[in-house]
Amino acid sequence: MSTDSKNSRNSSNSNGKRSYARTEARDRLSAEREREQRVAALRKKMLIGISAVVVVAVGAGVAVAAADSGSSGGGSASVAVPANTTGSGGTVITYGKADAANTLDVYEDFRCPICDELEKADGSTITALADNGTYKIQYHMATFLDSNLGGSGSENALAMAGAAVNESVAKFVQLHTVLYANQPEETNDAFADTDHLLDLARKVPGLVTPAFEQAVKNGTYKPWAQQVAKAFNSSGVTGTPTLKLNGKTLTVFDSSTGKPISAAAYQALVQQTIAAAK
Repeated sequence: MSTDSKNSRNSSNSNGKRSYARTEARDRLSAEREREQRVAALRKKMLIGISAVVVVAVGAGVAVAAADSGSSGGGSASVAVPANTTGSGGTVITYGKADAANTLDVYEDFRCPICDELEKADGSTITALADNGTYKIQYHMATFLDSNLGGSGSENALAMAGAAVNESVAKFVQLHTVLYANQPEETNDAFADTDHLLDLARKVPGLVTPAFEQAVKNGTYKPWAQQVAKAFNSSGVTGTPTLKLNGKTLTVFDSSTGKPISAAAYQALVQQTIAAAK
């Protein structure tokens, strides 16, 4: 074969590889653009009217729910309530110094993809400010994405979180981080799989003991998870994630980009909110 023929073939192969790479890059860019458009569109649905029943509006991005007129999650003799919980019926999980001067209320659903975005951007900073005494965190968890999307992943993940907080609030916070770090697509009910949840729980050092594993497999804290969900539905909060510092809702997403604010911006927002209340 002549040198010209070889060069022509090599050039053709090179051009083909570059063309394939460009096509692949365009496909990735297009997929990401479509996802961002879905998120932006669904974020507009954050404000919805509150009705007498649970109303859920959710999709590939923002999870939104209206409060219902049901129980606020009171305790029941037949419900196993995890140790280390607070609030009526043990429906609140409090992390940080009990005597902290400020309180951050965090409303989330383990299947909520926007909660995951916030966790990845600011999660470590949110907990660090509890660690240094700036505020204590009160977690209010929801499961309404199960109703909207079908499945039981939110409830099962919350029930396992109950088994974790039964060990300690620190274990709950570690598991909270792991669950969001491994959150499936919201249309994938992977958290419904008990074995998968236990595999994730093993990422928290020392969490999976025989008692913990039995509680997860037996669904010991599922009735409690249902009480927690009822308390969320009665809270008046209409979307997840919602963060309230001393009762004031924090704007933790940039309105121009739809993305979570930076860790530095979050810290500044917290300090400004505390100072403004004095």
